[in-house]
Amino acid sequence: MQIRDKIDENFNIAMEIYEGEFSHNELINMLKCGDIVQKQISVLKLDTLINKEEAELLVSNLIGQNGKVREAVSFKLTEYMSQNELLPHFMSTKNYDVFLNSIIDINGNICRNIISAISNLKSDKDFCDYFCEKLTEMTLDLTHIINDFDFQDGKYKVNKEVFKLYWCLETIFEFSDFMNIDSLKEILTKTKNINEYTIREKTAKILTKNFTDFDLLKIKQELKNDPNYYVRRY
Repeated sequence: MQIRDKIDENFNIAMEIYEGEFSHNELINMLKCGDIVQKQISVLKLDTLINKEEAELLVSNLIGQNGKVREAVSFKLTEYMSQNELLPHFMSTKNYDVFLNSIIDINGNICRNIISAISNLKSDKDFCDYFCEKLTEMTLDLTHIINDFDFQDGKYKVNKEVFKLYWCLETIFEFSDFMNIDSLKEILTKTKNINEYTIREKTAKILTKNFTDFDLLKIKQELKNDPNYYVRRY
């Protein structure tokens, strides 16, 4: 079969599934056992979640799945987690660990969607305590790895780890009010010196929050003199 014919066949199958009528249970079953197209379409067609088990099933598809499925799930989560009546379904450390992994997904759209989704959990102290502790650990681990890099060597590896740190800092911007101040200072003290302007830019962005801590204000002032415009504009 020619490649073009195969593409057309796959498209027709996808359209047939998308245009079909499915019960809630059938959509859940497709999400659980379906192929890439079935999972993707079941996510997009799901109108709601009934319980915690369904929420965990949805969230579990953020990892170990094709990028199309992961992105569809992340998009749907921004919708579901903006609805107060559905938020209790997502309250479990099992989900929190998946969210943590998903903020450093290789697909930036997924990172952005998950950060937006979990921002709806700021009112839950248990989530913030657990998530921010794990976020701190992951961010510090990345700074240690990146500080040992030679930025002239192994550029792909450098870019991969810098990408992860970039999204960790973007998440910290959203959750800085819930982080331990000493841990935050340790992170920003390291990231302000990393030889990659996007990391210093995110550091400066975090410091636009209304901090009164002397050390943080000192870092903020230092970055206002950064050689890169996008860093010092903050």
